[in-house]
Amino acid sequence: MKTRLTKLLNIDLPILQGAMAWISESQLVSAVSNAGGAGVIATGGRDASWLDDEIRKTRELTNKPFGVNIVVLDSTNEEMVDLVCREKISFVTFGAGNPVPHIKKLKEYGIKVLPVVPNLKLAKRVEEAGADAVILEGMEAGGHIGHIATMAHMTNVIPNISIPVIIAGGIADGRGIAAALLMGAEGVQIGSRFLLAEECQIHNNYKNRIIEAQDTDSVITGYSTGHGVRGLKNTFSDEYIKNEFSGASADELHKIAMGTYKKAVVEGDIENGFVIVGQSVVPLNRIQSSKDIVDELIQETKDTLKNAVKFL
Repeated sequence: MKTRLTKLLNIDLPILQGAMAWISESQLVSAVSNAGGAGVIATGGRDASWLDDEIRKTRELTNKPFGVNIVVLDSTNEEMVDLVCREKISFVTFGAGNPVPHIKKLKEYGIKVLPVVPNLKLAKRVEEAGADAVILEGMEAGGHIGHIATMAHMTNVIPNISIPVIIAGGIADGRGIAAALLMGAEGVQIGSRFLLAEECQIHNNYKNRIIEAQDTDSVITGYSTGHGVRGLKNTFSDEYIKNEFSGASADELHKIAMGTYKKAVVEGDIENGFVIVGQSVVPLNRIQSSKDIVDELIQETKDTLKNAVKFL
């Protein structure tokens, strides 16, 4: 399946693995790249020495292209940019901040730049600054979210920029991929589906909670403060939301949330930690290898596109 994205990144299939902090490391990243997509190392909360090790380990596990996600607001962002330039990583995705100051340097080193953008204004800005593509993420995504839904994003942005658009947020099966392609996207970014990959190193409690989740379990904490985070309803989210709508200060809410993501991912505490996952949870019902996930996604995409012909 070829698109402008597959040509841009020299990959077989138009699927990026979403960068998930404390989760997207060498084993998952290499497995997705080996399956024909593109894995992405997540640097959120990490330092440059950790990234250096993960790049080395990923290269030992795959000779396929993979990327690195850099969090612009992290104090380590310039150090991370220097490292990926030195290592000549295939591509970089950016989140949480303005990536424009970094684009020129990355391009000088031949590194493709794919910023995550929350609206048309920033999409146009990074396009003008030389970005190779944009990742357009709707509020159905897991983790930190914006205020615009995936369908509205595609409607608003895709016709108005010329560089490839990768769609993220609530894409969990091949029907979602097909819809994105028909709307004009050149590929998708998927995070939550890969939480159930065999190669994903999160605690089994985290995986099992996702498998058991109902479509009504998805909640957003912090949305009233402008910093919404999507995950699954539990003891932590109930406590946070109760305080959020009782007038707790930003500092008080920060203390309640501090460390809860790592607590769920690493320790397996799925009640007092936050199980971050996107809104499309029903298809996330079993653990599979990354290859099987990718193969299934692509077959569903092809079947959906073939079936769409009946409407013509």
